[in-house]
Amino acid sequence: MSTSAPDPRHGLLTTRPHPPVLSGPTGLVPLPGGDGGRPAMTYVPEPAADGAAYRLVVLLHGAGGSARQGLDLLLPVADAHHLLLVAPQSSAASWDLIAGGFGVDVQHIDALLASAFDGYPVRDVTLGGFSDGASYALSLGLANGGLVDAVLAFSPGFAAPPVTRGRPRIFVSHGVDDRVLPIDVCSRRFVPHLRGLGYDVTYEEFPGGHDVPAPIRASATEWLTGGGAR
Repeated sequence: MSTSAPDPRHGLLTTRPHPPVLSGPTGLVPLPGGDGGRPAMTYVPEPAADGAAYRLVVLLHGAGGSARQGLDLLLPVADAHHLLLVAPQSSAASWDLIAGGFGVDVQHIDALLASAFDGYPVRDVTLGGFSDGASYALSLGLANGGLVDAVLAFSPGFAAPPVTRGRPRIFVSHGVDDRVLPIDVCSRRFVPHLRGLGYDVTYEEFPGGHDVPAPIRASATEWLTGGGAR
């Protein structure tokens, strides 16, 4: 009996970390895309002196944004915290789930992860993003708890996984004056729901709008790398 490949509409990422089979470059590395399609960008810190593996963080831009804008979410802290950053470009103006359902962007991210695992030692995988990218990171992360151990969601609009797997820990931030994705109908609504489902959610509100202020980035990074929770 033949078996078919996983349907990307289910949002399942199939690749897993494994010992690298080649030595990838360090620094800022533009990528053509693991599937030969849309561009992506990667930032790789220098290898640790003790040979420690990286935490890989996939960073997803907001609607109308770019891979570089996704990368910039954590680029200032990547070296200090040994974060291997992978920032894809969405297939359209925003991510496929926002346009109607998981599909080609899931396949693209899966291929990029496979390329990263081939070139670098990775111990943990995080999904993160801003705005529409945060909604996508939450939705895809909750559907892939077997791979993803943490999710960073900066100013998300929703979380809509078709199924949930595992229990990744979650960091959510939102500006109280956000006029793009108002806090009352977004994070203040679904964060209590996620907690009610048993997820470990750290939630921070800040004075301001649709943004990722430096103190929030620092707090999120400390939470991610230190395992802190509030």
